Amino acid sequence: MLPRLCVLVALVCGFIAGPPTACRAADNAPQKFVLTSATTNQQIGHFELTHLDVENGGDLPWRVQKKTLHGGKQEGSELITIDNGKLQIVIVPTRGMNILEVRSGDVRLGWDSPVKEVVHPKFIDLDTRGGLGWLDGFNEWMVRCGLEFAGHPGKDVFTTNTGDRAEMDLTLHGKIGNIPSSEVVLIVDSEPPHRLRVRGVVYERMFFGPKLQLVTEISTVPGSDELTIEDVVTNQGAGEQEIELIYHVNYGAPLLEEGAQVHVPAKRIAPMNDHAASGLDRWNTYAGPTPGYIEQVYLVEPISDRSGQSLALLRNAAGDRGTSIRWNVEQLPYFTVWKNTTAVADGYVTGLEPATGYPYNRRVERAAGRLATLDAGESRTFRLDFGLHVGTEAVEQVAGTIRRIQGETQPEILRTPPEMPDTGDE
Repeated sequence: MLPRLCVLVALVCGFIAGPPTACRAADNAPQKFVLTSATTNQQIGHFELTHLDVENGGDLPWRVQKKTLHGGKQEGSELITIDNGKLQIVIVPTRGMNILEVRSGDVRLGWDSPVKEVVHPKFIDLDTRGGLGWLDGFNEWMVRCGLEFAGHPGKDVFTTNTGDRAEMDLTLHGKIGNIPSSEVVLIVDSEPPHRLRVRGVVYERMFFGPKLQLVTEISTVPGSDELTIEDVVTNQGAGEQEIELIYHVNYGAPLLEEGAQVHVPAKRIAPMNDHAASGLDRWNTYAGPTPGYIEQVYLVEPISDRSGQSLALLRNAAGDRGTSIRWNVEQLPYFTVWKNTTAVADGYVTGLEPATGYPYNRRVERAAGRLATLDAGESRTFRLDFGLHVGTEAVEQVAGTIRRIQGETQPEILRTPPEMPDTGDE
């Protein structure tokens, strides 16, 4: 009889039979389990794997599970949960490999959106309410905005298949977060520290349009309080392609509360509009749930350390719980703080957003020189490392790192919104 590992490999990878060596990591190569593949027409509806099921899976307990949701607008949505023994990371491959939430003990990275179900993209109409239909499914901890465009809805121009210039309606934050993954693979490293990786491939492409591929790897080490997102975006077309990418990372209670603060080393801080300017002196401090609150958005130019890394921290009022984001400013040179401290029923939340630009409409980003491009066949890599910090000492250690990155630089504070560039609009 085949050992349990061989049976799992046979089921997941679609093998009917094979030599025993196909079931063993004799060369300590990572072990791979295909969960979804549009290429081979594969789909594993329910899946579960633990450290006991995998040869060279390590001594620390971990578990990976996959399930399909039913009922309402979540019908057909899939969830993959990585439990590394300390963190539980819930990935939504049906929604562009977004991350629904992360939990560890009494701390949750995520928020309580009025949208309660994990909405399947087939129920999303991005054009509704003047291009705000993206909000019909917005409830994740981490959602990517992009890739052809991101930011505010509105008009922009493009070149048609006949070579003419035409006007198009851009919807809020683009399409990538509402495209199901074409390929999903679980990878278990056989070598210590036995990192667990869920790799997904998502395509945003059309005839006479963008041909973009996102390959994402969401990973963690058993027993760790950290996780990593590493994305590679490739232009598979034969011509230059504009891209935008915002990592919309969202937090509610228990970290977000009255007196909570966000810290980030900054060259410049500016309000996005006049309303945000009215709250500029409190840009990094949060109010409690406030019915009728109107969102305030602040634009940050982050400072990096000598290795090009920047760091943001959200901590609770007591300073004994916190979470951090570390990223490379050459990859993601801009950072946005979105404050939406409205009533809990309406979505009490803040967004910390490393990005290739700011969340203005694409025509504004282009005119401001912040719009990234990819040549034919070119790829760009984006990596973010997230940490969860429990205890005053752990939180203060991260805050101290941010102060060292800030150094003697005094951030320039713009009291009014940045002057809008000339977009050529009449």
